[in-house]
Amino acid sequence: MEASQNKTPDASPETSDERQALGCRQSAASRRANLVIAGLAVFMVVASGVSLMLGRYPIEPAQAVQMLVNAIPGVTLEQTWTDQQATLFFNVRLPRILLALMVGCCLATAGAAFQGTFQNPLVSPDILGASQGAAFGAAIAILAGQAAAGVSLSAFCFSIVTVMLVLLVSSRAKGNRILVTVLAGTMISSLFSAGVSFTKLVADPTDDLPAITYWLMGSLTGAKMSDIALAAVPMVVGCGILLALRWRINILTMGDDEASTMGVNAKHLRLVIILAATMATAASVAISGMIGWVGLVVPHLCRMIVGCDYRKLIPASMFFGASFLLIVDNIARLTATSEIPIGILTAFVGAPFFLYLITRKKQGLGS
Repeated sequence: MEASQNKTPDASPETSDERQALGCRQSAASRRANLVIAGLAVFMVVASGVSLMLGRYPIEPAQAVQMLVNAIPGVTLEQTWTDQQATLFFNVRLPRILLALMVGCCLATAGAAFQGTFQNPLVSPDILGASQGAAFGAAIAILAGQAAAGVSLSAFCFSIVTVMLVLLVSSRAKGNRILVTVLAGTMISSLFSAGVSFTKLVADPTDDLPAITYWLMGSLTGAKMSDIALAAVPMVVGCGILLALRWRINILTMGDDEASTMGVNAKHLRLVIILAATMATAASVAISGMIGWVGLVVPHLCRMIVGCDYRKLIPASMFFGASFLLIVDNIARLTATSEIPIGILTAFVGAPFFLYLITRKKQGLGS
């Protein structure tokens, strides 16, 4: 009895010290993640500023800043730039850079959310067929002779319909809900992929077929402020919901049973996250075409630098995805005399990295 009394006072401080040390480590990791996120945000801003000045017709840094300031209502500066430079800056370069940032942000954020929701590191934003549905919608619109706005609208609508169809099929199927949803997405995606192949078969080989093929490669060429303004609405809504629910995604990664014990309806939460991620993905694909690997690779890169906590992973994926696609687009428009479709370059970058990731000895895909 006396020995027990002697041990008890010693054990309690030791346990308290361990808890304090654990809390300190977690606090330090959180501060480090916050610094990394801030650094990614600064890098995105710097990359955007540099990109505004890059091109075959260079614009001086001072001129770029002056044109941006002069565009503010009520501000008038002495013009040190030509009208041609202003047209290039506001009608070509600025919309394209904004579109690259928006699409990269949405695809990376949706990819991270899907990976957490389905508890699978190999999941990407097109897991439920959103990309193939958009491709089929775009192909149909091109065959019908629609303009760029009509093609984007058709792609967006078909993308949403595809995911809704997947959710309807999975709701009527029996078995593991996550597995059934992924399998339904794979099957529906295959059907729409066959539809795209059929449209290419019947398309006019002179005009329609090249347009469909080029759209499928993905490109940010021809970005317009009016198109960006329309796409920004679903993009902001989708990413905003995912950002607001990022801490709940941590709960989903624990499984449905664990989520229920914490008072979270996993089924309803998963549906909301899927719809929000689909909205962001559909808007991105509709306006830029098929751009792969961003939503698969970027979340893994962010996990390596900020960890698996979705409270940090979602913001990091947003900034990193935006910067990543912007840099790749700069390479696409500056490397060769004729522009390289950005979907090709993202595959060249993403595939080798993923091969490296899955062959690492110390850590696997879930790290």
